[in-house]
Amino acid sequence: MSESSTAPAVQRVDERQRYEILVDGRRAGLTAYRDRGEQRVFFHTEIDDAFAGRGLASELVGQALADVRASRKRIVPVCPYVAKYLKKHEEFADLADPVTPDVLQWLEGQPG
Repeated sequence: MSESSTAPAVQRVDERQRYEILVDGRRAGLTAYRDRGEQRVFFHTEIDDAFAGRGLASELVGQALADVRASRKRIVPVCPYVAKYLKKHEEFADLADPVTPDVLQWLEGQPG
């Protein structure tokens, strides 16, 4: 596969409650969330195998977390990738709330 001709673009898709990363107009991956009051609970991140190894997950999550900051929300990293990203990127530490049993129980009751 050849390298993309344009920079990847991240967009928030509110009706699907996720952020998507697009490469040359194709969805290459997503990070899914549910909003719980002022918290944005991230529970799943995936990159399509065809786009693996390009650092897209890091770019996707970084831009998603920057959007959370701009939206004045908090981050709850249920998704292991988001949790790992937060450990490496301390600039978002002030936004992170712990994953608690209460949050996990709430998330289980959410549609989708």
